[in-house]
Amino acid sequence: MDAKTAAKDIRQGKISPLYVLYGSEKFRMNEFAALLEDHLIAKEDRDFAVIPFDLSETPVQAVVEEAETVPFMVERKLLLVRDASLFTAGKENAKIEHRVELLSEYIQAPADFSVIVFLVNNDKLDERKKIVKAAKAAGTVLAFNPLGAEELLRWVEKGFKDRGCTVAPGTAEALLASAGTGLQGLSAEMDKLCLFAGAGGTVDAAAVESLVHRGTEQNVFTLVEDIANLRLDKALNTLYELLKQREEPIKIAALIARQFRIILQVKDLSALSYSQGQIASQVGLHPYAVKLAGEQARKFESQRLRQILSILADLDYQMKTGAIDKVLGLEMFMLRLGASAPGA
Repeated sequence: MDAKTAAKDIRQGKISPLYVLYGSEKFRMNEFAALLEDHLIAKEDRDFAVIPFDLSETPVQAVVEEAETVPFMVERKLLLVRDASLFTAGKENAKIEHRVELLSEYIQAPADFSVIVFLVNNDKLDERKKIVKAAKAAGTVLAFNPLGAEELLRWVEKGFKDRGCTVAPGTAEALLASAGTGLQGLSAEMDKLCLFAGAGGTVDAAAVESLVHRGTEQNVFTLVEDIANLRLDKALNTLYELLKQREEPIKIAALIARQFRIILQVKDLSALSYSQGQIASQVGLHPYAVKLAGEQARKFESQRLRQILSILADLDYQMKTGAIDKVLGLEMFMLRLGASAPGA
């Protein structure tokens, strides 16, 4: 079962006695837990019907004991258990003795008045562990890994719709270009943009440009994109904006080199028929970032990318040894790159 199906079941009143949520997308895991809380516990009852645990401080047998205790003044209670490393391959806290066998026994015959949610901040579960097998057999185990490129765009568009505003074409892409792919940050920016647009209003790329602050990495990505499309004046403007923000020129050069290195890696792996998801896993990037790097990669030959990286390595050496003024070195690199680009 996937998270979407599990969420649909919850809305229909089909609640599992046990959920194990794992993956790198903490925001979506918390969203799912909040959905469960909304459908399971009335707002006025949450102070004593929603019970948090942290397994780095509390043994799992305490969770089991609470789950078996009849709730007071409410029909059901929700136990939210964080730092559930007992489901992963990592070492458990030696200071806390977890009697995992008690949890295994409970899973076989769970109380009908308790729902336990384990939140595991790890990309994978340890499939060799008995507790993982027991959870899969008797509960609902859900993965929350990064959304694919198209899924992320749909998530953003749905986020605007859920907040009561509409989006002009290209707005979702503009927001991702400015705010990055972190869901927590995107959610906060959507709140701000919809507040600005007003109920029923429309958010467009111009609003994103004026209201959403670009991080240094997003600015460097835009800078490289402008170089690739021979928009040298825009690239230089972005450089001067970064310098105005007191960004260190050596750091800017390093980030430019990182982006070109990513473009080369994506180009090479694409040539080997790797999928977008496989490349994301291999390079350690979000799939949407891989999609954008793939679009940039089509504008460069592999040999040209290697030459650019060599030039950047030489520039880094000159900047660090004082052989060239740092700002002048960046300007010359960009002018040289623009002049030698195909079609320039």
